[in-house]
Amino acid sequence: MLCVSSALPKTTLTVKPNPAYTGEKVTLTCSVGSDSSWNFQWYKDRNDNVVSKSVRHTITGDTLTISRAAESDQGPYWCEGNRVSRPTSSQPSDPVTLTVKALPTASVKIVTPQGLLYPGETVTLQCDISDYTDWTYRWFIDNQLLPSQTRKTITISLPDKAGQYKCVGRRRGRPQKSYHSFSLPIIVTALPKTTLTVKPNPAYTGEKVTLTCSTRSGSNWNYQWYKDWNYKVVTQSVRHTIRGETLTISRAAESDQGRYWCEGNRVSRPTSSQPSDPVTLTVKALPKTTLTVKPNPAYTGEKVTLTCSTRSGSNWNYQWYKDWNYKVVTQSVRHTIRGETLTISRAAESDQGRYWCEGNRVSRPTSSQPSDPVTLTVKALPTASVKIVTPQGLLYPGDRVTLQCDISDYTGWTYRWFRYNEELPIQTRKTITISLPDQAGQYQCVGRRRGRPQKSDHSFFLPIIITALPKTTLTVKPNPVFPGETVTLMCSVGSDSIWNYQWYKDRNDNVVSQSVRHTITGDTLTISRAAESDQGLYWCEGNRVSRPTSSQPSNAVSLKVKGELLCVFCHKDGHYLY
Repeated sequence: MLCVSSALPKTTLTVKPNPAYTGEKVTLTCSVGSDSSWNFQWYKDRNDNVVSKSVRHTITGDTLTISRAAESDQGPYWCEGNRVSRPTSSQPSDPVTLTVKALPTASVKIVTPQGLLYPGETVTLQCDISDYTDWTYRWFIDNQLLPSQTRKTITISLPDKAGQYKCVGRRRGRPQKSYHSFSLPIIVTALPKTTLTVKPNPAYTGEKVTLTCSTRSGSNWNYQWYKDWNYKVVTQSVRHTIRGETLTISRAAESDQGRYWCEGNRVSRPTSSQPSDPVTLTVKALPKTTLTVKPNPAYTGEKVTLTCSTRSGSNWNYQWYKDWNYKVVTQSVRHTIRGETLTISRAAESDQGRYWCEGNRVSRPTSSQPSDPVTLTVKALPTASVKIVTPQGLLYPGDRVTLQCDISDYTGWTYRWFRYNEELPIQTRKTITISLPDQAGQYQCVGRRRGRPQKSDHSFFLPIIITALPKTTLTVKPNPVFPGETVTLMCSVGSDSIWNYQWYKDRNDNVVSQSVRHTITGDTLTISRAAESDQGLYWCEGNRVSRPTSSQPSNAVSLKVKGELLCVFCHKDGHYLY
């Protein structure tokens, strides 16, 4: 007899729950639907990926149990039966895809208040879970369960309940729980210290003073202002304006002096800041500007320094005035303004007048009180002049000329001499001596001294002009002359000097001197009884009485004596006559 077996049995796979949530237990059951005894083989994702036992995966009989589902457990599963007593396998089951979903996420946030948290405040926390409803909440502080807190929001008081807060949700349906939230630190910040700044301080009467109160925190604050003692609250007035964190005193007066402090009160929360340290506001009278002028009086050409001082620690700019209010002194070639100083580089008579100044602070709009006016006097420098001491009259080559520098006032001068604007370096005395003709030229002098004035004006130039040596003229009368006659030779230089004369005959070294027949008187040589020996070439030369220079010699004149002397004796009235 031939027996034919039936078809291999079909395996059926069931997965519960599906989808599952991370952490849930998932049961996969494989059924052949036959009365035989079977062993089962489990597969995932592909045929050769056999599911085996692990910490989270348990295989018992026809059941594969995943104890805590994870996203890595997702995928298609199938199974196959193998009979215990026979080698034949069942048909594999149809694959079933297991889906593992993440649990809803829990998070903790602060509902109120926003910003920094301070001692004495009540803080409301809220647990938010991303999906589903009907949650029961569990709250933890520093990983310790708060047993009585099961609501979505809780309220805690600071500083006692500060710590690390987290929450988790529970519900009856699936999913039955959420993830635990991350821990939210509830940190208590010390009450902010209020800081008071007062600018400017010290202030001057009439200035605007700004008092600023700051807590340096992100909250919105109202501020309370105090002066001198706790119960004296500063309020709005004509001169006192409170806006936000600022108290403004529009025109400071001495009555505004005193100790100020402030305190912040948050707009939306009742906590106050710590009060500020007190700041003492000082209100001073406007400083009096002082003007000093040095030197005063000044001399023309001197540097004059005008210094304006307020004698206060502020930085000031200065305005300068001269002669009347609207004549402002400005920068120029000779006038330099730097800081508190006006410098006149080379004083002139036009700089004379009444000066005053006023300070304006660099960072603040108030003007100082103007200085008392100071009158600057500019005197002319002493006058220098050059004159010729010796010789007087015309100057000739070979002369030595003494020049003198006279300065109108003061003593203790050192002199500087110039020739054609070039300084004579070794000449420092009142008088100098020059030699002609080499040192002729235009001479000028100036004085220097240690005291004031330290110099004189330069003198005008004195021209040292050389006159050519005068030409001597010789006249001889009579010429020709007869023996025995009187001959007069007259030498003339033709200048205003007083001259002595030297007489020459025939050659330079043959000087004509006094004799019985030769008489020299002033500019005249007289030959009383001419003789043939007197014939020859005569010339003369002048020598000034007070100066060594000679004149140019005269042209030579030839004296002729003609014939012989005839002696005729005549007798008349008892006398012999020639």
